[in-house]
Amino acid sequence: MAEQHRPHSETPSATPPAAPPAFVAALRSAVRGASDFGAAARALTTMDASNYRRVPLGVLAPRDADDIAAALAVCREHGVPVVARGGGTSIAGQATGTGLVLDLTRHLRTILDLDPAARTAVVQPGVILDDLRAAAAPHGLTFGPDPSTHSRCTLGGMIGNNSCGAHSVAWGTTADNVRKLSVVRYGGEALRLEQGGAEGPEGVPALIASHLALLRTGYPDLPRRISGYALDALLPEHPGGPDPVRAFCGSEGTLGVVTEATVRLVEAPRARALAVLGYADETAAADAAPGLLPYRPLTVEGMAADLVRESAGLPRGAAWLFVETGGDTPAEARAHAERILRAADATDGTVVTDPAGQRALWRIREDAAGTATRMRDGSEAWPGWEDCAVPPARLGAYLRDFRALLAGHGLRGTPYGHFGDGCIHVRIDFDLVGADGVARFRRFSEETADLVVAHGGSLSGEHGDGQARAELLPRMYGDELVALFGRFKDLWDPDGGLNPGILARPARLDTNLRFAVLPKRPVDVEFGYPRDGGDFAGAVRRCVGVAKCRTTEVSGAGVMCPSFRATGEEAHSTRGRARLLHEMLAGEVVTDGWRSTEVRDALDLCLSCKGCRGDCPVGVDMATYKAEFLHHHYRGRLRPAAHYAMGRLPRWLRLAAPFARPLNALARLRPLAALVKRLAGIAPERTIPALATQTYSRWLRRRQGGGTHILSTDRVVALWADTFTEHLSPQVGRAAVRVLEEATGRTVLPAPRGVCCGLTYVSTGQLDAARRVMRRTLDRLRLFPGRPLVVLEPSCAATLRTDLPELLPDDPRAAELASSVRTFAQYLEEYAPDWTPPRLDRPAAGQTHCHQHAVLGDAAERRLRARMGLTGELSGGCCGLAGNFGFERGHWEVSVACAEERLLPAVRGAAPGTELLADGFSCRTQLDQLAGRRARHLAEVIAEGLEASPPDPAGRGLSGPDPAR
Repeated sequence: MAEQHRPHSETPSATPPAAPPAFVAALRSAVRGASDFGAAARALTTMDASNYRRVPLGVLAPRDADDIAAALAVCREHGVPVVARGGGTSIAGQATGTGLVLDLTRHLRTILDLDPAARTAVVQPGVILDDLRAAAAPHGLTFGPDPSTHSRCTLGGMIGNNSCGAHSVAWGTTADNVRKLSVVRYGGEALRLEQGGAEGPEGVPALIASHLALLRTGYPDLPRRISGYALDALLPEHPGGPDPVRAFCGSEGTLGVVTEATVRLVEAPRARALAVLGYADETAAADAAPGLLPYRPLTVEGMAADLVRESAGLPRGAAWLFVETGGDTPAEARAHAERILRAADATDGTVVTDPAGQRALWRIREDAAGTATRMRDGSEAWPGWEDCAVPPARLGAYLRDFRALLAGHGLRGTPYGHFGDGCIHVRIDFDLVGADGVARFRRFSEETADLVVAHGGSLSGEHGDGQARAELLPRMYGDELVALFGRFKDLWDPDGGLNPGILARPARLDTNLRFAVLPKRPVDVEFGYPRDGGDFAGAVRRCVGVAKCRTTEVSGAGVMCPSFRATGEEAHSTRGRARLLHEMLAGEVVTDGWRSTEVRDALDLCLSCKGCRGDCPVGVDMATYKAEFLHHHYRGRLRPAAHYAMGRLPRWLRLAAPFARPLNALARLRPLAALVKRLAGIAPERTIPALATQTYSRWLRRRQGGGTHILSTDRVVALWADTFTEHLSPQVGRAAVRVLEEATGRTVLPAPRGVCCGLTYVSTGQLDAARRVMRRTLDRLRLFPGRPLVVLEPSCAATLRTDLPELLPDDPRAAELASSVRTFAQYLEEYAPDWTPPRLDRPAAGQTHCHQHAVLGDAAERRLRARMGLTGELSGGCCGLAGNFGFERGHWEVSVACAEERLLPAVRGAAPGTELLADGFSCRTQLDQLAGRRARHLAEVIAEGLEASPPDPAGRGLSGPDPAR
């Protein structure tokens, strides 16, 4: 590979060792599950949600417990270490390793039994927490621990880390809710653990018996003590006798691999209410939290104003407590919350009973692990001192000292977390790249450990020690107890093959940092990356691994990540692609830079839906990264046929417009259409859309006549003639003209010839051409100063709003045009607020365009539909066509799977007379081709309503706000 294609640093790091061929052969002959020792599989598992990175030899997806045992036997024979991995959302580095990664999410995700009478469930380690909760919900039950990653974390990972979550005030930690475990040791020996039974491998009872005094006095007494091994659970006086299950929980994969777990289920409240209490600052909120515990709430969560990025309907204050209550009825839950509200000495407060309102508030808290990684000024913040816990009564004092310690080191952080349990999460703006910054990271960690211990706390209160804190355990427990941890580990794993470097004999906290391998200077790229200081590596670093993109179901209007939900493959998640880009920049595992086939293949199924830009807590924008990569990957090389055919679609449609009728007739000839699709890289299952026999612009110019003169800029509307409206659905443009002129009394201007947003060029990575097209558009388009530009096609509006200024960051006209963009509904709301749309009073179904959701928002559209009496919600997710994606050969199955997720079921289940809405051409085309149903742009529906009912002069908004005034 030519050196100029290396996007990583000038001095590449040493290549990590490859798996020995003899080991690979032995493993594959011993197990049924698939193993992968290729660059892509290794790159995808180098990191979890921590600051750490370790390159594995390969990945195995075991099919069952026998596979796990066989793999561990082979690994011991060949001296290969093992790390078990669930959702990969660990914060402290314990889900990374240098040997064989066991991916327990692929096959081992079955709920084997659920017994409502006994209130237990038997699960495999790869079961997603939300799946277990969904299975238990019809019986009025749930699993109590609920970390914020509940939609993607696994039960095995929760057992490994002794996870807790928001409701541990009521239901405890994972260790409090596990009854039995089946585990396999390094070497393949299977053990069954349960309270009162065998305490583990031979030698464990004797070890405990010889250190009773140390174990009875060496542990702090607090609800969130997660650090180290819970050897005190093996004391003879432990309620019910020695509990090896509790001792195993929180061992972070260093003792054995869980193959099956029997867990306790708890009764879920039939109704919930949320008391939201405002305080002057976070320490005041922390001081107040312990006083609320006697009221037996379900949660007492805290966060400060620096975590809230936008108005969220919170009561007055600079910090808040979220105090959830339950009851058999909504009235009972509300009464409980109101008692807490009256008892709390809060600055302000409110009680929220509406489920949607509660979800919106909880979403702020649950996304904190991501949003807290960006300070308000855009600078980066990282885990590293993520989740210590102190006695709840000491929390306020600890936070005051902690803030002082941050200031003393010149650091900033955003504390939040489980105030009722004294557990604090925080992301801090460490410099983890430069030597001085890493040294300060170490000093701060050491001093904070001492501070936590001084307050009687635990270094970890939820996520485990991993590599981030295990080195500091002697400061908490003392050398003697930590040495006992090592002896306990040796009894379980005498060869040291399970997750070495974690917990016992840990690696140093300032080694294996994931940033060290990235380029030291900015990579030469095409987009401006304004949110990342123009640094592509900084953009890729946005992904911190919380894996919200790995959810198997999307709720509400959410979109991210449709290709993962369609395939279930990490490589086709936003996080997986970001990891591959990270490794491409590092150059150790993915060694071909921009020419990487591993990155290309992972990005191939990215729909460029932009869902991650809106739904990812840290705003990863994979559509932009994909366009950037494709630009470099194919630079100076032959591109796929679809890039020439659909990537340059505006050009071909302009050339084809005069010949629309004969071309449409030819497209109906199946042999000819099949040949064209083959040559153009179009999926053979697709139908070629018909060309308009009269373009929108030609209709508008004929309608207005050549002598039309606009005497006043106050009386015009600039309506963008996007490629799809112009050549493929001009009826949308005609309807929009009818509505806009009726609603505003203004005249719609014809657009200049040859303007284009560049969308298709961007989505196929033809960025030089996209820039030329955009500059030509800026040269030809002369907007009146301060006037809006109405764009009917959401994907084009999103391109003008984001891609245009990011590809032309030095052209002030680009930013001006971007700020002028309005959707059809946004324009009507802003410039014709008094206009009354026709009342239709019927249900609606269809699709909110993914680009609209991610970039533009659909609040104005929702309000306009409500005024028209169009009831019901449009589908979230992605239609699956996504511009050129669904038309490209090889994408048919994923495209259909995306449509079948929400859109097609919603349309099929719609009642007769339901209005089908889809403002995006792709969404309408997908519905037409897959369901045989015609959806319409909202403008078409309104225009039809206007034709059916004459306009009311009194309701006509001719006096809307003038932006020039």
